[in-house]
Amino acid sequence: MKRREFLRSAGIGAASVFLGSGCSAAKRVDAGKTRRKPNLVFVFADQWRAQAMGYAGNKDVKTPNLDKLAAESVNFSNAVSGCPVCSPYRASLITGRYPLTHGVFLNDVLLNDEAVSLAQAYTKAGYDTGYIGKWHLDGNRRAAFIPRERRQGFDFWKVLGCTHSYNNSFYYADENIKLKWEGYDSIAQTREAQRYIRSHSKGKPFALVLSWGPPHAPYHTAPQKYRDMFEPEKFSLRGNVPKDQEAKAQKTLAGYYAHIAVLDDCIAELVATLKETGIERHTIFVFTSDHGDMLHSRGQMKKQRPYDESIRVPFLLRYPAATGSKGGTIDMPINAPDIMPTLLGLSRIEIPETVEGTDFSDIVTGKAKPKDNAALISCQSPFGQWTRKNGGKEYRGVRTKRYTYVRDLNGPWLLYDNEKDPYQLDNLCNKPQHAKLQKKLEGLLSQKLKKTNDEFLAGPDYIKKWGYKVNESGTVGYTN
Repeated sequence: MKRREFLRSAGIGAASVFLGSGCSAAKRVDAGKTRRKPNLVFVFADQWRAQAMGYAGNKDVKTPNLDKLAAESVNFSNAVSGCPVCSPYRASLITGRYPLTHGVFLNDVLLNDEAVSLAQAYTKAGYDTGYIGKWHLDGNRRAAFIPRERRQGFDFWKVLGCTHSYNNSFYYADENIKLKWEGYDSIAQTREAQRYIRSHSKGKPFALVLSWGPPHAPYHTAPQKYRDMFEPEKFSLRGNVPKDQEAKAQKTLAGYYAHIAVLDDCIAELVATLKETGIERHTIFVFTSDHGDMLHSRGQMKKQRPYDESIRVPFLLRYPAATGSKGGTIDMPINAPDIMPTLLGLSRIEIPETVEGTDFSDIVTGKAKPKDNAALISCQSPFGQWTRKNGGKEYRGVRTKRYTYVRDLNGPWLLYDNEKDPYQLDNLCNKPQHAKLQKKLEGLLSQKLKKTNDEFLAGPDYIKKWGYKVNESGTVGYTN
């Protein structure tokens, strides 16, 4: 069903239609229970890597509320941001499609309306929808008003395209009037989300997305009381941080962890609001991130790279009515395009034919067993902080629960056994003793590329195809 057909049929009713495994998952959820559709609260941060969690073994970061949430949630311990950059991830989240289908493989390009969006699918099923925070899908107009027709179907709207001035942050609602978040924006946005939850806790089900800007750089702008919580000289570092960058890495992490501590408190407020309103049991609550951050690992910063610090993100999903109150870990990778169909499957909502990702709702609810699938990782055209001058390159690869395999335009490039080599220091690529493994992973990658119609061309070819204008660093220039 194409987007126009899907929207035209939106008035047909709330009868649930399922594609693939979503039907069996829904039957399990409903066994002996109410047919009530769940609410959705989807919260994601910007540039929060999977390794920066207490429950993941990090003793320096302070995440007591997320640690508690993890104990009550399904934890996808190998969640992947397949194209680890802000706008590409967000476009995949909203459409369930891969970058070379929706066309957002760079930051600051406009997401088209060819696909049925997450909000449109929920609206058709009788939901109210809302979005609060960072959008980053309206092209290069980062601080401009976004009209309703470019909101991908979201109704409630308190949004700015993109800002990292967390203490001087603005947004727009329905009118072209710039409004300001009070204080540190993620705290104010969380309070707005709490108001939304309280006002929508009775009546129609709702789907709310809350998108925070931190812990993305600048790293040292969290409220002072959170910065005072950390002593950087006592931090331990990942084993792939160069010796000559250790002191700098500790200082960077202190600011990064301060942002995280703020957001951890915000998580507690959101969970408390779900309990207070009595809708906790029938609410799907997700916490994740759009991509990670190298944070001096390998002597590098930010994202786009195929390494675990860049591509792996936290992903916690709590839905007591379907999974109970006890948590569990799923080590099977889940990728950005898989999020929309999985949420729709859990919500007993039709999955549009425009979606390319996989519905893992049966696995979340325990109806099906996890499998060692391969998540496609990619960089279609390097830009920004990862230009060709500083090592940036086009790549395609797969991340399984154990291995990372990547090739660039010249052929096989990286092969890591992440179980034996968690810091990815020993590249096994093209070593004769690992030829059989490499061949198997190459086969998985080839299957993924075929399935997603990816010819693996050079970046300039895709930029030309989509008509984007970029500067010398391959970046689309933006305005505020």
